Amino acid sequence: MQMLDSLDWVTISIYFAILLGIAVWVILKKKDNTEDYFLAGRNVGWFVVGASIFASNIGSEHVVGLAGTGASNKLPMLIYEIHAWIVLLLGWVFLPFYARAGVFTMPEFLEKRFDARARWILSVFSIVAYVLTKISVTIYAGGVVVSALLGIDFWTGAIATVVLTGIYTVLGGMRAVIYTETLQAIILVLGAAALTVIGLDRVGGWESMRETVSPEYLNMWRSATDPDFPWPWLIISSTIVGIWYWCTDQYIVQRALTAKNIKEGRRGTIFGALLKLMPVFLFLIPGVIALTLKMRGELHWDNPDEAFPVLMSNLLPSGLRGLVAAGLLAALMSSLASVFNSCSTLFTVDIYKKLRPGTPEKKLVRTGQIATAIVVVIGIIWIPIMANISGVLYEYLQSVQSYIAPPIAAVFLLGIFMKRVNAQGAFVTLIVGFLGGALRISLELAKDHLEPGSWLHTLGAVNYLIFAAWFFLFCIVVLVGVSLMTPAPEPEKIANLTYATITREEKERNKASYNWKDIVVSVGILVIVIGIMIWFNGK
Repeated sequence: MQMLDSLDWVTISIYFAILLGIAVWVILKKKDNTEDYFLAGRNVGWFVVGASIFASNIGSEHVVGLAGTGASNKLPMLIYEIHAWIVLLLGWVFLPFYARAGVFTMPEFLEKRFDARARWILSVFSIVAYVLTKISVTIYAGGVVVSALLGIDFWTGAIATVVLTGIYTVLGGMRAVIYTETLQAIILVLGAAALTVIGLDRVGGWESMRETVSPEYLNMWRSATDPDFPWPWLIISSTIVGIWYWCTDQYIVQRALTAKNIKEGRRGTIFGALLKLMPVFLFLIPGVIALTLKMRGELHWDNPDEAFPVLMSNLLPSGLRGLVAAGLLAALMSSLASVFNSCSTLFTVDIYKKLRPGTPEKKLVRTGQIATAIVVVIGIIWIPIMANISGVLYEYLQSVQSYIAPPIAAVFLLGIFMKRVNAQGAFVTLIVGFLGGALRISLELAKDHLEPGSWLHTLGAVNYLIFAAWFFLFCIVVLVGVSLMTPAPEPEKIANLTYATITREEKERNKASYNWKDIVVSVGILVIVIGIMIWFNGK
């Protein structure tokens, strides 16, 4: 592992000076009101929206975890990285409903579609989910990256990055987050692309790499009876997680809600979907390259999650290594900044403001800042526990999301597509879903102490992909069943909030918000997704 040299540090210093300049500029421009702090004044263009969506998603947990996936024979997890088609669903299907409702948050949308109980549950559910899947994972990945790059111990690296990121997020709010994310996305893409090109050259090209790891290693489609990644369950469960993450999660949707209008928001999601295709080549392939070099005795690492930083430090020349290191640090900061702001928004708008409706705008902003700090501390405490759930970071992330996603995806999907589902059905589904997910995580942690063959052991040990698919079906049955046994929602309550209740005026307005170019680019993205699925077939 080569340490950074003087030229690397000059590159990193210049990058962070520019980043600091952007943050200061934004902080000086900001207003002390909630719309500006949480949604950047709803005045952002499509390019920044798309770049922000991409940068929020591609944090250090992706850089570290996805490369680790490529280096540890878990290529089927590639399917989570070709969810560009689900990002399109956000812009084409979900965003018009959120825009029409004029909401700040996803729980706020559930209150408009169902009732206040659904808003409360999703607010708490989401904050817990952020601790389990975003804050702790991002801090852990950041610790791995920083300790590998700077040669310091893991916890020092992890906590230092949390503090640095927290400062500009707390001061600048959403506007600081999205504008710094745009720069971070550009740096990360350029740096990782350089590493992929140099890495492929070092291993002698794609075919040479393929021969070393074997063609079958590059097959993302395992048999339906595979114990780890049975392909039918992988497709179903990854789609459920994708719909939750890309179409209903505050963390991502908040970026689209900052757009000037629905046209800019949709184009931002299309651009974000296009960028979403890149991680396969930017992060997963370097993991395979690192494995190839390790198999040839030219590289060494102990944990697959170390593959990307070790590859970067050994292959890249001085200066460029510093730029990629800056990109990695930027990815970490970008993810943390995004989740800090989303937690702040959820707690302030959906919990505190509901409890104290007359609170001044300035105090609401301050409350969000304090809440964020508390959630970060909880996330740090969770890091040692998450190590017991999965050995590879990216798999941990997807497994826990598979327990969280089903009830939320079911409530949002049926809430938009089925006007008969009501507030009681949503309330029961979210409660049961929350308890079901918590039960699964608890049983998974305790399965070694349970009697093999018992239903508790089976529930804790069954493949998480299979569990998620059946759990989603269970949530749909609960939602529909409870809704049909209770009164239908009032027509005026669901006006313009389901497909069956959109007015003619709203349909015309939505139709005017896109043109043939938006359709052509969207279809092109779908074609690329199908092409990637065919390419990685092990032949």
